[in-house]
Amino acid sequence: MMNNRRSWAGKCAIALGVLAIVAVSKVAQAEVYVYEMPDGSRMITDHPIKAKYTRVVRVTRDVKGAGTLAAQKNSPVFREPPSTYDHLIHLYADEYGVDFALVKAIMQAESAFNPYAVSDKGARGLMQMLPSTADRYGVQNIFNPRENIRAAVQHLKYLFETFDHRPVLVIAAYNAGEKAVKQYRGIPPYEETENYVRKVLQYKHQYTPNYRIISVAANPSGG
Repeated sequence: MMNNRRSWAGKCAIALGVLAIVAVSKVAQAEVYVYEMPDGSRMITDHPIKAKYTRVVRVTRDVKGAGTLAAQKNSPVFREPPSTYDHLIHLYADEYGVDFALVKAIMQAESAFNPYAVSDKGARGLMQMLPSTADRYGVQNIFNPRENIRAAVQHLKYLFETFDHRPVLVIAAYNAGEKAVKQYRGIPPYEETENYVRKVLQYKHQYTPNYRIISVAANPSGG
């Protein structure tokens, strides 16, 4: 009787194992969704969900690497469309008197609009602020777009006042630090900084509105 029970239990275990393999196989063949939740955490599921304030950041048919993607925010999939933060840029650029196009150009050069970007030097967020700089401007959450942008624009205002409102020196200082710009009395001879200045100026030109000048006659005919 005991042998029969063991035999039955063994068959059940084998059957459950087969079912588990089939289930995993079906999930692997189905679409896999990676969602970002309102608190910033991420979730993997095999079906779409409808929940307020969540957003899908990747849909794939291959579960391989999905866990890494869900655990790592510093990924290109978290990049937002270029216009996503325009309202915040306008808000703080207007408040602190800094050019909108310059702020957006720096954001693109720094993070490519990824709010979770982290550099090798520890700079973080959309404007790639160092924690020490963020602390100076009272930032509580450096990855929060509103706080990150606000503090970065405040810092840009400070740099403009420091370098006599010369945009090229401000851009260089944002990348290499104000001490380096003061030391070399201009753009530091660093390849990274020189390339950075050129890149930001190109982006700035791209985001600067182009206006058509229409001439109106002082005395239009028939007037």
